Amino acid sequence: MVVARRSLLALGLFALSLGACKKSGGDAPSGAGSAAAEKKEIVVGHFASMTGNTAHFGQDTDKAIRLAVDEANAAGGVLKLPLRVVTLDDRGDSAEAANAVSRLIDVDHASALLGEVASSLSLAGGRVAQRRQIPMISPSSTNPKVTEVGPYIFRVCFLDPFQGSVMATFARQNLKLDSVAILKDVKNDYSIGLAEAFKVAYSKLGGVIAAEQSYSAGDTDFSAQVTAIKSTKAQALYVPGYYAEVGAIARTAARLDLKVPLLGGDGWDAPDLFKIGGNALEGSYFSNHFALDVATPKAQKFVADFTKKYGQAPTGLGALGYDAAAVLIDAIRRAGKTEPAALRDAIAATKGFEGVSGTITIDAQRNAEKSAVVIKITGGQGKYETTVAP
Repeated sequence: MVVARRSLLALGLFALSLGACKKSGGDAPSGAGSAAAEKKEIVVGHFASMTGNTAHFGQDTDKAIRLAVDEANAAGGVLKLPLRVVTLDDRGDSAEAANAVSRLIDVDHASALLGEVASSLSLAGGRVAQRRQIPMISPSSTNPKVTEVGPYIFRVCFLDPFQGSVMATFARQNLKLDSVAILKDVKNDYSIGLAEAFKVAYSKLGGVIAAEQSYSAGDTDFSAQVTAIKSTKAQALYVPGYYAEVGAIARTAARLDLKVPLLGGDGWDAPDLFKIGGNALEGSYFSNHFALDVATPKAQKFVADFTKKYGQAPTGLGALGYDAAAVLIDAIRRAGKTEPAALRDAIAATKGFEGVSGTITIDAQRNAEKSAVVIKITGGQGKYETTVAP
């Protein structure tokens, strides 16, 4: 009996060791970037504000990303594998953005990440991606700090210092304005950075900042700020915020008879801006990445395909979402694998890539040098006004 029990025990241990070896050899590593030969698909993680006050940003970007991925899959995929997008809603919250990135890496095994639109959320998610050394491309976060997080973080849009100087130059030289007031969101990295860039550039051009007022995202009453600005000699009001608050500020300005144009940045770019602001926005201007009415042939195809698929035209942020996905897909092809370091190097080597929002070259700081357009709001919609090069 003792011998039999020992024999049975030995057989049991041997069977367990075989099972363990089989499991170890058959499963992919828990992290992202495993060899393509062990994969059945390439997962692209996307974290975005799919709900909340800036939901249109996330939704439009996600639609464009999926359009780019669908096109790649229809052409045979990448590295002979299909791409799959996994999108997690961060609800516009920094803690949720960090959690979403962790889950995309650990649970969904994303080989690379796309996101966010809001700079504060890209910073939160980017810190996780950098720590885990998984490449991340932000479609449209313009705050300079985003790519300063580390060498695994990229973007395909221009930066706030450039965007701020674009509107400052336009206000001073094109509109001939001598005095402008600023109304910024003090809890938003994007708004703070853009306001500072505008202030510096406008002052260098000889313009005067008539007043500086502030608000916080989610505020609904802007009467005190607008009243204070009305008492100055400001000829325009620069509002580097997001579309929900901008629309409400425009309506407040009209109600209080502040008869000056509003100026802003790409955070205005959403159909809901016009729904909220209505006629109060007439004659206002904002800087952007993309203008539908002066699109290149490639951009025209993107607009047509997007509109056919989703029943609505894309915004400039949608165009950047498409470009971020397209740059990533191109980098995977050039890298020949999804190993994080190789993929990071391929993204960094992107030069002269023809995107729908313009030609994209990633510089040494992992930013894209690109032109900006100025959009004028007239007749309840945005119309191309001019282009400003870096």
